[in-house]
Amino acid sequence: MTVVEALQRKVLRVLVATQVLGSAGTTIGLAVSTLVAASLAGSDAIGGLAQTSAVLGAALFALPVARLAGRRGRRPALVLGYGAGAVGAAVAACAVVLGAWPLLLVALVLFGAASSANLASRYAGTDLAHPHRRARSLALVVWAATIGAVAGPNLADPAGRAATGAGLPVGAGPYLLSAALFAATALVVLRFLRPDPLVVARSAAPTPPPERRGVGAARGSVALWRSLSPTAKLALGGVALSHTAMVGLMSMTPVHMDHAGSSLRVVGVVISLHVAAMYAASPLFGWMADRVGRVPVLAVGAALVVAASAIVGMAPAHDTPQLAVGLVLLSFGWSAGVVSGSALLTESVAPVDRTAAQGLSDLCMNAGGAIGGVAAGIVVTVWSYGALGLVLGVAALPLLAACLHSSLQRVR
Repeated sequence: MTVVEALQRKVLRVLVATQVLGSAGTTIGLAVSTLVAASLAGSDAIGGLAQTSAVLGAALFALPVARLAGRRGRRPALVLGYGAGAVGAAVAACAVVLGAWPLLLVALVLFGAASSANLASRYAGTDLAHPHRRARSLALVVWAATIGAVAGPNLADPAGRAATGAGLPVGAGPYLLSAALFAATALVVLRFLRPDPLVVARSAAPTPPPERRGVGAARGSVALWRSLSPTAKLALGGVALSHTAMVGLMSMTPVHMDHAGSSLRVVGVVISLHVAAMYAASPLFGWMADRVGRVPVLAVGAALVVAASAIVGMAPAHDTPQLAVGLVLLSFGWSAGVVSGSALLTESVAPVDRTAAQGLSDLCMNAGGAIGGVAAGIVVTVWSYGALGLVLGVAALPLLAACLHSSLQRVR
């Protein structure tokens, strides 16, 4: 085993640990945010803004985290994201104690920085990976989030009871636990992500610093987009569309099921299956992307999104099995699109542009999720849940066609 291979294994172990802690902290806070905000404000509309604030925070921090990584390495960038998330969670707990919902919404923007760090971690797993194992390394980091994503919501209730025992409002407990987990994640990164994988990768293959080519603050995201190759744009679009479709359908499925009188337990089981499938399938798609190719797996992801949209969109509100099957297929489509698209983007740009392109991808991903959630609500309100499935299925067809065209061009 070479020195680089040994270091890559250490990096992946550290990133797996941070994903477990970071995703648990994120899901604990998000599990209660809507209910806590609605309770403090006395308005369901304000409750909906809680999730939007967290997604907005993840989008706002995507580029600063990427730029810091480009200048100083992955370690300080991830510490920034998790540190800001810890501060946001602590302020959110204070907002609950004070009964101030506007402060809670502001705190959730900072809270979203931890989500941005979670997303950026998957790229850290590729810095020292062999090109033929890059997608599998990225997928392993994504897969590790399964543990935290499943465990997190189940920790919210014990955290609330602990807060009550300490004389605090029940809603403060989950945020305090999130703050502790984010702080622990930042300490793990600071202590164990040494040497920095991105710094090592650049020292092995030196490139001009980003500032010399105008990457970063001097070159805006629009200019960066224009400089990307068609393959890189395909990858970035695939990641964004996969995430947008996933958020759109997932956000409205509980409402659709509620109209048929489904219990919260049944809704919870369906959503839990969906979330678990999102991350658990990532190693399979990482292996496929390394063996078959990035673009074919991206095409598989687009096809799965189309199929899932049709199955879910045609499901009656009372048909729980069909809705569950559709959401699991949607999860597989998300996993295939994010894993293969992220790997394709990483290798489709020059090393000097890589972190900036990765940050732009995370920005588009989070922005797409926010837009998808809002647009889905409008479509279902004006038309129907079935219309939402039709819209998202049709929206994924151009991505499928572009992937098939690109694959045929490569064969020729």
